[in-house]
Amino acid sequence: MGGAVVDEGPTGVKAPDGGWGWAVLFGCFVITGFSYAFPKAVSVFFKELIREFGIGYSDTAWISSILLAMLYGTGPLCSVCVNRFGCRPVMLVGGLFASLGMVAASFCTSIIQLYLTAGVITGLGLALNFQPSLIMLNRYFSKRRPIANGLAAAGSPVFLCALSPLGQVLQDHYGWRGGFLILGGLLLNCCVCAVLMRPLVAPKTGGGPRPQQSSKRLLDLSVFRDRGFVIYAVAASIMVLGLFVPPVFVVSYAKDLGVPDTNAAFLLTILGFIDIFARPTAGFITGLKKVRPYSVYLFSFAMFFNGFTDLTGSTASNYGGLVVFCIFFGISYGMVGALQFEVLMAIVGTNKFSSAIGLVLLLEAIAVLIGPPSGGKLLDATHVYKYVFILAGAEVLTSSLVLLLGNFCIRSRPEVSKPEAAASALEEEKLHKPPVDVQVDSREVEHFLKAEPEKNGEVVHTPETSV
Repeated sequence: MGGAVVDEGPTGVKAPDGGWGWAVLFGCFVITGFSYAFPKAVSVFFKELIREFGIGYSDTAWISSILLAMLYGTGPLCSVCVNRFGCRPVMLVGGLFASLGMVAASFCTSIIQLYLTAGVITGLGLALNFQPSLIMLNRYFSKRRPIANGLAAAGSPVFLCALSPLGQVLQDHYGWRGGFLILGGLLLNCCVCAVLMRPLVAPKTGGGPRPQQSSKRLLDLSVFRDRGFVIYAVAASIMVLGLFVPPVFVVSYAKDLGVPDTNAAFLLTILGFIDIFARPTAGFITGLKKVRPYSVYLFSFAMFFNGFTDLTGSTASNYGGLVVFCIFFGISYGMVGALQFEVLMAIVGTNKFSSAIGLVLLLEAIAVLIGPPSGGKLLDATHVYKYVFILAGAEVLTSSLVLLLGNFCIRSRPEVSKPEAAASALEEEKLHKPPVDVQVDSREVEHFLKAEPEKNGEVVHTPETSV
């Protein structure tokens, strides 16, 4: 589960690990920044929306939850679209959707309309950009993939550092409606990034035609046969329950303590600044030859570190305490962000990654819909932020234990595979090589050929062989 899978890509072309891949990496950097920073950055407008529509914390938290739920829940749809139309066309349409949603949100007159525009439409647009960009990055990089993932993931904190203060400035000068309108215009840059996603093409060999691309399922469900993938999906779904809760509520927490709005928004900038360096560093460390085979354990440690930070951050009672919390949360959050898709790529490989990431994101979507709103409900009931952070920390800690213990159980299975393999090889040899002094009846041969595939010497793929 922790080892890297090396393959040639869906078209049989070896990953160039450079060249135009750096342009693809830049596009993925921008797309990742918009996709992950946007749901947190809009939390700057929550106080204004509460006053505008007379609603509670949990109602505004649904905007971020729906954005993330669309980013995750439309994963299978994105997989089907990418496998059918390719990455570049899907991303162009997604960029238009993301921009249109925020522009329409600036004209909304109710919170339900905001859910539909800023949540559903913009979230769908970001999803149609995010997943294809990761698929292209995985196709262009192999040996340098961990550091490429770390650099691309750094787009999230970089954009968070920029979008959070920008959102506060836009709200102060133009109100939340003008802010949403300008942010919608910024999202059109996703279309520019889509143009950078040039597909890999197999070169002509000996003047002959290019090799035909093998047919591909629109959604490959065979990844569920891999027990490593199943454990990863379960752990990631539990992690998402609490992972995004602290960034959504930390600004409102500071404002509730009497911190000025600008200083409160600066907390996300601090978190993002630390995150900028944490992600490439985690990617570089994971790429080391002695570390890469154990990337899953490093990912488990990152989740444990993040959950423990949430628990300790629940004791913060002033602005200084929240600053310290954001520093350590930025480190742990950056490690998680840099490793989560690298580990998934290592488990399933390039050929199945487009389907695997869609299925994982779908499973995580349910948790995304539950996480921040449940924290908002808890806050509305208790008016104590401490309990919100404790709940989030407990959920992330649980996910780290699931991943660690699940992977440990797989690796600790009794080593009976070698004797069994030898026995099965002996039986197979007997089946295919009958004794010389025995006459084989034609009816027996016909019966043997009609037997089940697994009895005819073919390899049957099971979770054990996948892992």
